[in-house]
Amino acid sequence: MVVGLLQMELFIDGATSLKEKRQVVKSIIGKIEGKFNVSVSEVDHQELWQRAAIGIAHTSATESQTRKVLQNIRNFVEALGKATVTRGEISIFAPE
Repeated sequence: MVVGLLQMELFIDGATSLKEKRQVVKSIIGKIEGKFNVSVSEVDHQELWQRAAIGIAHTSATESQTRKVLQNIRNFVEALGKATVTRGEISIFAPE
C-alpha cells in the first residue's frame, strides 16, 4: 500500500471577506471530492481572507498511480481558475 499527500497553498485573489474565501474553498474541495476518490480538508490559514491551505490524501497499490492522481488534482485545481496554486508539495509514503 502507498499513501500520498498533496499539500496545496492557494491564493484567492477575488476574496474580500472570510465568507467569500470559504465559499471558494468549499467549492474547490467539493469539486475535488466529486472527481477524485480522495480525502480533502482545509488545514491552515482559516482566518485569512485570501490564503488557504488544503491537504489531500490518496492511497493505492503503486507509487506511480498515487503520484499521477495527486498531480492530476493539482492540475485540476489550477484549471478551475478559482484560486492560484502558490505551492503544491507531494509526499509519498510506502509503509513496509
